[in-house]
Amino acid sequence: MKPSVIVLSISLFLPGLAHADSLDSLKAFIRDVHTAKGVFSQQVMDKAGNIKQQASGTLAFSRPGKFRWVYTKPYEQLIVGDGSKLWLYDKDLDQVTVRKLGDALGSSPAALLAGSTDIEKYFILKDLGHQDGVDWLEARPKDRESTFESVKMGFADNVLMTMELRDNFGQTTVLKFSRVERNPSLSPADFKFTPPKGADVVTD
Repeated sequence: MKPSVIVLSISLFLPGLAHADSLDSLKAFIRDVHTAKGVFSQQVMDKAGNIKQQASGTLAFSRPGKFRWVYTKPYEQLIVGDGSKLWLYDKDLDQVTVRKLGDALGSSPAALLAGSTDIEKYFILKDLGHQDGVDWLEARPKDRESTFESVKMGFADNVLMTMELRDNFGQTTVLKFSRVERNPSLSPADFKFTPPKGADVVTD
């Protein structure tokens, strides 16, 4: 099974802040980090903690509403948010799925990455404290129809290292980040997508 689109849209990078708790770090990220790029690894686990999926790749974002998520292993997939639409390209199937971002971005995990600065309009935020060298923050969507239950963000020295997404089916997706650059210069072309010639285009 290939990674879901929801999981594709939830990475987060936090700037270092001296003597700041997790809530301070999140607010600083929203305020100060406008673009970012880096490398990720991903594991999806079932209710019993068994690993069901593993993947890795690269990502970039430009707030608000633009992101690029590239899976390189074990499957080649490309996800591009251009500010108004979400494009998912599956190379093996030669298929493109198109979805509208619209207001749904605000209450989705993607908002933690590429949404507006009004994050507390859509999420209930809670500082979970310090454990084993990691400070933890929980974000719960206010939208009761959301497909996920909560996102936990763990970071050391005020830099986010891990995200844990728990969906409504009991699955947990763990994302780990490395080689992160904050506020790099990114090309507008990174957030545009044109379906390859001959690809099957499906509007969801």
